[in-house]
Amino acid sequence: MKTIEPVSIWDNGQVIEAKILNAYAINVTLGTSATFYYQLLSETAEGYVGQQVAQGNLSMTGEAYTQWEVDSYAWDWVAAQLNLTITGDYIPPTTTTTTTTTAVPETTTTTTTEVVEGAE
Repeated sequence: MKTIEPVSIWDNGQVIEAKILNAYAINVTLGTSATFYYQLLSETAEGYVGQQVAQGNLSMTGEAYTQWEVDSYAWDWVAAQLNLTITGDYIPPTTTTTTTTTAVPETTTTTTTEVVEGAE
């Protein structure tokens, strides 16, 4: 996944900003063509992947296909087809767990025995 310059997408009556591009080859015919599936995804306030706001397939053929030798070329090609600008790799936030320990106060018990004279 890659981060992209935010793009506004109309989704079910509201505008949502897509900030993440996901893509992978779903069909490759060696020496001829490749089909890529892509998704544009929102990002939560915490930086996690949010909802899918757009998706589709792109076919790479001809000169573009013959030039495809490394993954970075395919990422750049997909972004160019969608008129997107890649800004970096998507790195999910790390989760930090905080543990709080509360000390239990020490308890002291005192027992007093009273001796009464003449009691049996």
